[in-house]
Amino acid sequence: MSTYTHESMINHHGPGFLSQLAETFHVWRQRYQSRRELANWSDRELHDIGISWSDVAYEADKPFWRA
Repeated sequence: MSTYTHESMINHHGPGFLSQLAETFHVWRQRYQSRRELANWSDRELHDIGISWSDVAYEADKPFWRA
């Protein structure tokens, strides 16, 4: 059995619209989950990484689409 590797069979275009959209949704979901997790950290955990509750509040209040 052979594998088709002819030049005409190779996709020369960048990622399609649906791939880009899926990647965007993935990033948004990760941001949402990370911010919710950070909001549940203890004082000790926040101190260990050097951030305050005001930093957490600022980050947690951001909408998921904002980096």
